[in-house]
Amino acid sequence: MNTNDPMNKIYVGGGQFRSSVFQKLEEWESCKRAIVAEIDPVTKTSRNCVEYESPKEAAADELPAILFKTPTLRDNKLFPCTSTEVLVYDLPSFRLTNYISLPIFNDLHHVYPTPQGTLLIAVTGLDIVAEVSLDGKLLRQWDVLGQDTWSIYSKDIDYRKVPTTKPHRAHGNHVFQLGDEIWVTRCHQRDAISLQDPGRRIDIGAKTSVHEGLLFNGSLYFTAVDGHIILVNPQTLQVERVYDLNKMSGPGEESLGYCRGVLLVDERFVWVGFSRLRPTKFRQNLNWVRHPKRNHRPSHLALYDLQSGTCLQEIETEPHGIGVVFSIFQCP
Repeated sequence: MNTNDPMNKIYVGGGQFRSSVFQKLEEWESCKRAIVAEIDPVTKTSRNCVEYESPKEAAADELPAILFKTPTLRDNKLFPCTSTEVLVYDLPSFRLTNYISLPIFNDLHHVYPTPQGTLLIAVTGLDIVAEVSLDGKLLRQWDVLGQDTWSIYSKDIDYRKVPTTKPHRAHGNHVFQLGDEIWVTRCHQRDAISLQDPGRRIDIGAKTSVHEGLLFNGSLYFTAVDGHIILVNPQTLQVERVYDLNKMSGPGEESLGYCRGVLLVDERFVWVGFSRLRPTKFRQNLNWVRHPKRNHRPSHLALYDLQSGTCLQEIETEPHGIGVVFSIFQCP
């Protein structure tokens, strides 16, 4: 199989919407089940590989958001997280081989396995990055703003039971490494910083919040939630190019949705995920939305040709059970 064929089957991770007739659900209440689905872009058919619900002891008591956040795929092992748990699956069987849940886990966003066999975890709810062993021991942690985390949060609280700690100070949400140096993207600051040397900073220059920071074939790719991909040189730490997916998607006036989840097939073709915009009391999170009173696009995947600046295909994900798209990754 040619793994660089953009029409190969792909895995999509996220969550199934929870329906509510009587109240508007906040983002941290919106999903009732975590799902990984395999989608065939040619036939637009799918099969669910994993359907998962967090146990009661590892989730808020009322309307917990249960969905898979951003994983890392490494050596046929998938490392996803829910808001309060880290799981490890063998692929392609999706056999669960490891499970970690600690009281400091709140609104986890990303798991990144290190060459040393530990896990770097973006604990977005406390604005820290935690390094954890595979047997669940907390090894060290960094506050993404360099502050004293435990002067802000109590060590005596089980944060898995706390529905949300928003508004966050930084919303650190994605971890990556440049050599041995550990970096994290900070959504609100629209940047990425080195945790070992916070003076080393990438000013991503986005007009809105940033998400993924992926090192691919010698370049860093960041997503901005308003539908941009930002290309950064990892040596100079400078932005080299910005791709506007809104323009590539045509002249429609509707917003594409919350841009999050990216699969780089190669330097030319890229799959990008978009989630349907839903109401939130934190209105600043949606200040970038064009025509806020109009209907917005349903959750979907889009395949872009960055070379020609065109959108080649779109696949709605809600018919496949995924209302919130968080990740797209290649079938091994």
